[in-house]
Amino acid sequence: MSSTLATAPGSCCWPGVKHTGTPVGRIEALGGIETYISDPPTGTATQNVILFLADVYGPLFVNNQLLQDYFASYGYLVLGPDYFFGDALPKHPPDRDRRAWVEEARKPAIDAFPAWLDDVKAKYGTETTKYCAVGYCFGAPFVMDLCSAGSVVAGALAHPAFLDESHFEKLDRPLMLSCPEDDLTFPHASRRRAEDIMVRRKCTYYFQVFSGVTHGFAIRGDPDIETERWAKEASARGIKEWFDRFTA
Repeated sequence: MSSTLATAPGSCCWPGVKHTGTPVGRIEALGGIETYISDPPTGTATQNVILFLADVYGPLFVNNQLLQDYFASYGYLVLGPDYFFGDALPKHPPDRDRRAWVEEARKPAIDAFPAWLDDVKAKYGTETTKYCAVGYCFGAPFVMDLCSAGSVVAGALAHPAFLDESHFEKLDRPLMLSCPEDDLTFPHASRRRAEDIMVRRKCTYYFQVFSGVTHGFAIRGDPDIETERWAKEASARGIKEWFDRFTA
C-alpha cells in the first residue's frame, strides 16, 4: 500500500483572512457543476485553459475568485468547479464537524469531476488548446490524476492534501509545488520524500518553500502582514510563470 504523504484537510485548513475586491468572473453550470469562469482580457485569442481545483473554501469564495481573476488577467481562461455543490466551508455553521464533512465530500466530488472535464473539453477545447491545472489543499489529487493521465501540459499544487507516494510514482507531467515551510498536512519529511521520488524518476518539477507562513497561505494569507502578503503573491506569480513556460 502506498504511503501517505499529504493527509486529509484538518484544523490548519479552516482559518484564514477574507480578502477584499470585486470579482469579475461569472458562474455557469458545466457538466452539472456550478463553475466560476474568469475570461482573459477582451481581444485575447487564448487557447490556454487553467483548471482551478479549489481548497475547502471552494472556488466561489472571494479569495479564490480574485485569484482566478489574477490568472485570467494574464491571458488564461480559468475554470473553477464547485465540486462541493454549494456546501463549501464558508457556508458551514460553527458547530459543523468539518473533518467528517471533508470525508463525505470527497466521493461526490471525485464522481462528478469526469463529466465536468468532458463538458469543459467539449465547450472550450480545440486541437490547439493547452490545459493546465492548479490544486489547493483538497484539489491537489485532482491535479495529480490529470498529470498522470496526460490530460494537462503542466500542474501546480499549493499546500496539498490527500496525496500518497503513488501520485508521484505515476506523475507524467511537469509539476510545481508551492509550500509553506511549516505544514501539518504536507510536512517537511513528506515534502522531501516526494522530491526523492521525482528525482529518481527524473520528473520535471519545481519547489517553492516559504518561511514564515503556514498551510493556506496561498489562498487565505493576511495581506496586512508583509510576509504573508509577499508569499501569497509570489506563489500566484510563480504558478502563472510555471504555466507560461509550458503553454508558450
